[in-house]
Amino acid sequence: MKTTREPDQPPVAQALSALDIPHKVFTHPGPVNSLEQAAAERGQRPEQVVRSLLFRLGEGDYAMVLMAGPTQVSWKALRKHFGQSRLTTATEEEVLAVTGYTRGAVAPFGLRQPVRILIDQGVLAQEQISLGSGVRGTAILLSTADLRRALPDAEIGNFQGE
Repeated sequence: MKTTREPDQPPVAQALSALDIPHKVFTHPGPVNSLEQAAAERGQRPEQVVRSLLFRLGEGDYAMVLMAGPTQVSWKALRKHFGQSRLTTATEEEVLAVTGYTRGAVAPFGLRQPVRILIDQGVLAQEQISLGSGVRGTAILLSTADLRRALPDAEIGNFQGE
């Protein structure tokens, strides 16, 4: 059993290593100011950069939606999926409290509390993706097949806006 944890690795890399999920850590050379810049520096297209968006469904109840690059979330589709008429995006304080990460570094691994994970089908249309590492300016690159293996209980759907 492999339980080596490298303390200099970002939290998401540590969580993926614990699951035996192959991945690469990519550190940007400087500040990242746009999705397009992040993708270019990682050698990817913008739709390969996955955004992990946290939504508040109710008091203490959260869900994370993984969206491909510039794709917008459909509020209507999310409300229908959750079967409720109201939901909001989590505040910065809630994101930090629930995930342990700041905006721009969020990923669905190594979270402080369990949340439902939804993956938009646009994410799975890519062969390789990148997502937050838990540390701003650093990303995790992995295949979508490995993402699915790492998140076996994730809900798949079309959560894209018009």
